[in-house]
Amino acid sequence: MTVIFNEDKQERRMEELRGKEAEDLTQLLATRHNLPYIDLSKFSINTDALRLIPEPEARDAAIAAFNITGKTLSVVVRSPKSPAVQKIISELADKGFTVNPYLGSETSLERAFSRYGEISKSTRATAGVIDISSEEIDSFLKEVTDLEEVKARFARESDVTLAEGSITNVLEIILAGGILVQASDIHLEPEEESVRLRYRLDGVLHDITFFNSKLYRQILSRVKLISGLKLNVMKTAQDGRFSIKLSNQEIEIRTSVLPGAYGESIVLRILNPESILVELQALGIEPALFQILEKEIAKPNGLILLTGPTGSGKTTTLYAILRQINSTETKIITIEDPIEYHLEGINQTQVNPGEDYTFLSGLRSALRQDPDVIMVGEIRDSETAKIAVNGALTGHLVLSTLHTNNAAGTIPRLIDLEVNPKVMDAALNIAIAQRLVRKLCPVCKRSATLAPSDQQLITQVITGIKRKRPDFTAPPLALWEAVGCHECHGTGYRGRIGVFEAILLDKNIAELLIKNPDEREIKRVALTQGILDLREDGVTKALAGVTSLGELNRVIDMGEEFL
Repeated sequence: MTVIFNEDKQERRMEELRGKEAEDLTQLLATRHNLPYIDLSKFSINTDALRLIPEPEARDAAIAAFNITGKTLSVVVRSPKSPAVQKIISELADKGFTVNPYLGSETSLERAFSRYGEISKSTRATAGVIDISSEEIDSFLKEVTDLEEVKARFARESDVTLAEGSITNVLEIILAGGILVQASDIHLEPEEESVRLRYRLDGVLHDITFFNSKLYRQILSRVKLISGLKLNVMKTAQDGRFSIKLSNQEIEIRTSVLPGAYGESIVLRILNPESILVELQALGIEPALFQILEKEIAKPNGLILLTGPTGSGKTTTLYAILRQINSTETKIITIEDPIEYHLEGINQTQVNPGEDYTFLSGLRSALRQDPDVIMVGEIRDSETAKIAVNGALTGHLVLSTLHTNNAAGTIPRLIDLEVNPKVMDAALNIAIAQRLVRKLCPVCKRSATLAPSDQQLITQVITGIKRKRPDFTAPPLALWEAVGCHECHGTGYRGRIGVFEAILLDKNIAELLIKNPDEREIKRVALTQGILDLREDGVTKALAGVTSLGELNRVIDMGEEFL
């Protein structure tokens, strides 16, 4: 019998054994360092994350970023306590990233380093960091004061760009204009013969201009490049982001590109930290409800639910509550989709269905982290609802949102999600519904003529308020209307304010739960709580000159009682 010794095969086998030993040793060291272990041969590496640490620095420090979700960055390290590693982690934290270190072997690091070659020089230089002049944007914001000047600048620069081929100034104007007028979103929509530019101001879209399709193709390529999107992908939706660093703040831009009949459309969501830093007292919650809400959020446990359509300000309200209750003695964990703004001192996580991190799995994990408060972005299914209720019953304060039209609809919706009515009264503290209405510009608003139908509606609403609150003193029956001026960019409105209603789980509501009540029954019983409904709260704000009756009609069905 002849034995053939295959040196190559044996060498490969030895390499496999050495590799396994190295991974086993790294896993052991991870336990000693109290760090999670990662084997990047079994994990996909996100090049958007990788590019956040330049290759020379990464190799010198033996660190590599391999995954990013929102502003949460995962990195693999060999020596977690080395000064070079700590320096890089500190620099990333200064840029607003929450860094999660993992211990990995040399093989894992080399696999990450090998991916640097896949990042083109142009992309590496620009993705995630705007390559247009932040100084120019700063200068623009100081020089230009209104929307008409934005339109004039855009017209001039678009002509120059078509002649000379430089797209930078045009993109600066689009972005700076949106920041100037405090737009929440910038829409670029290709049509058959031109491209439409629109800004969303206070929840309403406004046409800015129409421009040449050739110019738009250049804008599209530049936006894709700075957002870290694939230039050659045109038939699939893509999402990305970049940041604009101004002299006094950093603004994150979230990019969405969607294919359409006439080409890809762009929506740029402007995430200005200043827009979310609203105190709870400034949201527009009427005093009686504000006192109730303060008591409910001060409780150590229970469930607080917010309802309302997309864009109704639920996230702003949740963030305001979190900032109100945040302290060094309290551990707060959030599960969001996506993380829109970063809150100091709060552990924020972002769902990632691709990695099986959903609201459900995130909530399960959060409950094992010894939290005091948990915020779940949205309750979408029965199991998430049940775990949220269980969390509220086991000593946690749980905040979340739910899809219902009004506060009264919260209870039937939870029952539909198979939450046991017998435990609901012990778990649910308060359900709040809200909408956002535009505030009249204080500079140009004027007194409006009160039509007979308006007078009838207001009288009816005031009568309803007096039934709930016999001591209520009605203000004079006077309304205001929008005009438009330089200060409000011709819209007649500046800023927005919330309109709210709520239902407490008091004794009367608790007794009703065993009957599987509908919304109408809940509204009837809730009248004794004395809380205004959406329509009533809106009318009191209109009579105070905060908003207009026309704006209320745009946002709320004024013919319906909401509670």
